[in-house]
Amino acid sequence: MVSGRAHLKPSEMLDMMEPLKGVRDGYLISLSLGTPSQVIQVYMDTGSDLTWVPCGNLSFDCMDCDDYRNYKLMASFSPSHSLSSLRDLCTSSFCVDIHSSDNSYDPCTVAGCSLITLLRGTCPRPCPSFSYTYGAGGIVMGTLTRDNLMVHGSNPNVTRTIPNFCFGCVGSTYREPIGIAGFGRGALSLPSQLGLLHKGFSHCFLPFKFANNPNVSSSLIIGDLAISSKDHLQFTPMLRSPMYPSYYYVGLEAVSVGPVSAVEVPSGLREFDLKGNGGLLMDSGTTYTHLPEPFYSHLLSVLQSGISYPRSIEHEKKTGFDLCYIVPFSKSSNYVVDHLLPSISLHFLNNVTLVLPKENCFYAMGAPSNSSVVKCLLFQSMDDGDYGPAGVLGSFQQQNVEVVYDLEKERIGFQTTDCASSSAVSQGHHAK
Repeated sequence: MVSGRAHLKPSEMLDMMEPLKGVRDGYLISLSLGTPSQVIQVYMDTGSDLTWVPCGNLSFDCMDCDDYRNYKLMASFSPSHSLSSLRDLCTSSFCVDIHSSDNSYDPCTVAGCSLITLLRGTCPRPCPSFSYTYGAGGIVMGTLTRDNLMVHGSNPNVTRTIPNFCFGCVGSTYREPIGIAGFGRGALSLPSQLGLLHKGFSHCFLPFKFANNPNVSSSLIIGDLAISSKDHLQFTPMLRSPMYPSYYYVGLEAVSVGPVSAVEVPSGLREFDLKGNGGLLMDSGTTYTHLPEPFYSHLLSVLQSGISYPRSIEHEKKTGFDLCYIVPFSKSSNYVVDHLLPSISLHFLNNVTLVLPKENCFYAMGAPSNSSVVKCLLFQSMDDGDYGPAGVLGSFQQQNVEVVYDLEKERIGFQTTDCASSSAVSQGHHAK
């Protein structure tokens, strides 16, 4: 990340371009917060609005985070070391938003403001502490903070400082080991606060094999550059749920296994019920794609009927994945002979078909052994029943796919591509 500063040209103010670092269960963006800047790596999450960072190197506490011991080494933000850090006030619209209140007076009432300052909107008290929950059960608790956020333009030598950026300064969490950058459609989200939510953003996630590789990064682009000259992509309408207006949904019509078998999906994956439940949620903060029952089990049956490789029940029990196969491996050519594993295609509204790269569906669970390798299907069943999204398109299935969130035209575009090559071209362009 380049730290040099330059004067902005009008065209360069319209875009933001940041590298994403792939890790085992998602993609990290580096946030430069405070004065002087403190760089904190957080997940890029299209399934939430709030941006939050761990606060306090010694005091930050994560409950039930044994699976994330390695993340203890991640940096925390220290508000006391920033000259520009301020607690957000209870009169702030962000404070009302984080407390999900229909009454704008509620946060200041909790903060202990007098009635006269409530009516005048002049209470100087800080926004009360909040709790924020995630669909998978994670919880974070903290305080709303405002500080400078430095972002990079389409030219990496050009930076822009966003004053008074509002984020959560989090001291304790449950199953959330590191921070999150919310890319949803709500007022608190990062694109919204940058004033770019009416434009859009795009990403190209590197394959899992590049996880933790410091020499290559995925590209994240926000603004005009993300949505211009994208006619080569297939676009499907962006659906809006009345229950969850901040989320990005698409309509899934069918799933194909191989060149022939099309499995029709339940209507809930392409439309909402009267309560706003349904749709396929685009969520970079969820690793694997989740599909509802009984459709998911039917899809497994169709896959099983077309695959002749022997099952590895041992790996299914060990990993929790539902279909694992022992696939031949050629030592002489260092090649996995997996041509009998079928492709999986997703068919969206507006006649859009996304043929998933095979590595996005079946992935090797380890190094080859005895001239074979075990590959498992990295899809999972949806366990939320009839509440909320009917399904989720996770980040693993979005690898090597350029995904464009065109918020100007309310549509989402897909194009399979080699994201590593795209990243190299982008980095080479920036080096000039």
